[in-house]
Amino acid sequence: MKLTRFGHACVRLESPGGSLVIDPGCWTEDESVERADAILVTHEHVDHFTEARVRRAAEANRGLRVWTVAAVAEVLTGLGDQLHVIGHGDVFTAAGFEIEAHGARHATLHPDVPAVANTGFLVDRSLFHPGDALTVPDKPVRTLLVPVHTPWARVRDLIDWVREVAPERAVPMHDGTLNSMGIAVVDGLLGENGPGISTLYLRFNPLEELDEI
Repeated sequence: MKLTRFGHACVRLESPGGSLVIDPGCWTEDESVERADAILVTHEHVDHFTEARVRRAAEANRGLRVWTVAAVAEVLTGLGDQLHVIGHGDVFTAAGFEIEAHGARHATLHPDVPAVANTGFLVDRSLFHPGDALTVPDKPVRTLLVPVHTPWARVRDLIDWVREVAPERAVPMHDGTLNSMGIAVVDGLLGENGPGISTLYLRFNPLEELDEI
């Protein structure tokens, strides 16, 4: 399985069985969904889901399938059997990958801000994309995608979460609103110079690839 990172919270996974894209949002390059066989969307927020991009990809490729939570599915009307609604506990196959759905709610930003649905995806019992929640899967995780800059989590929360999930490696994402100085600060705290997350912290930039996930 090969991982390509795109802007902010979007990644593409490729294997001999197909190409899978997770969370192509408003800060994601258009090319992220090109040649995709399947798209997964964790929740409705625009930095994770852009209706126009997903709709164009689905209309251009009638073989493409989309799996997402009900709130997003309600926006993607007209896609027919290309669209599938999922929730916590569901297991399905997308683009040749086995997907397990974990979690039901977006992390709390503030009690006055209405909560939305959020479901993370464990791919081939290897890589976990949590969306906007610090969900702990009940399965081992090899590669954990870490939302390093959000309005709903402190660095101490991220450190404790990574320690609890205990992956073989942690890959930062959700950093589209950080400049180079902010990235350096976050990487320092979560990397070798921080208090320790008990795993390899591996940054790679948008459009870079990582093999053997």
